[in-house]
Amino acid sequence: MKKRSIALLFATAALTATPALAQKGGFSGPDNTNAAAAAKGGFVGPDAASTTVEQAKSLRDDAWVALEGNIVRKLGKELYEFRDASGSINVEIDDHVWNGVTITPNDKVRIEGEVDKDWNSVEIDVKKVTKG
Repeated sequence: MKKRSIALLFATAALTATPALAQKGGFSGPDNTNAAAAAKGGFVGPDAASTTVEQAKSLRDDAWVALEGNIVRKLGKELYEFRDASGSINVEIDDHVWNGVTITPNDKVRIEGEVDKDWNSVEIDVKKVTKG
């Protein structure tokens, strides 16, 4: 009986302490502009600095870029032409990345993704599209 009482006491203590030990994780530091996002975890701070198409073409493979300009035409199933003041580049945008947002060639957009260098071509593998 005594062992059962002690076990019950430890189990109760463990259950009440568990929420205090649970942590959300992520980075929260200078320029923390969104406390709600910080509570969910992840990085909260300034976005990636904008890059031009010309600069993106000279970056290493898998470099993260943020470009601002226009998606001017569709080239294939998930392949589009993106253009800013410095030039144009092909971008691959998976269907789920659109998140229901409709974009026309007249809409200014910000795309974020990775440089994808092949032997003779450079394109951007887009992970996020923002209108405006």
